[in-house]
Amino acid sequence: MPIDATLPYDDQNVFARILRDEIPSKRVYEDEWAIAFHDINPQAPTHILVIPRGAYVSWDDFSARAPDAEIAGFIRAVGKVARDAGLVAPGYRLLANTGLHSGQEVPHLHVHLFAGQSLGPMLAR
Repeated sequence: MPIDATLPYDDQNVFARILRDEIPSKRVYEDEWAIAFHDINPQAPTHILVIPRGAYVSWDDFSARAPDAEIAGFIRAVGKVARDAGLVAPGYRLLANTGLHSGQEVPHLHVHLFAGQSLGPMLAR
């Protein structure tokens, strides 16, 4: 069910619980700013999620409230995950849904890295 990205942060969301190790995840990266792990319901041969450690509902929330060092650290983490997974040369899609119309399902900022096949057009036509 899509969420309203203007709602307050819910610390019981699935990603908050993964950050607290209450739910297992197949992590591929972690540092002081972010963690990355394989999606449990992949939509492409490679489907990695990258989430900030901070409590942000969406990209809008993160870009408005996060300190500069946290923003830089998260963006660098996303790039490192893509490089480490070998996604740069063949190409990958980076997706962050924000709010109801986008279909955001978890009220914690997360970006999807999709790769491993031709992904087709950006939006269904």
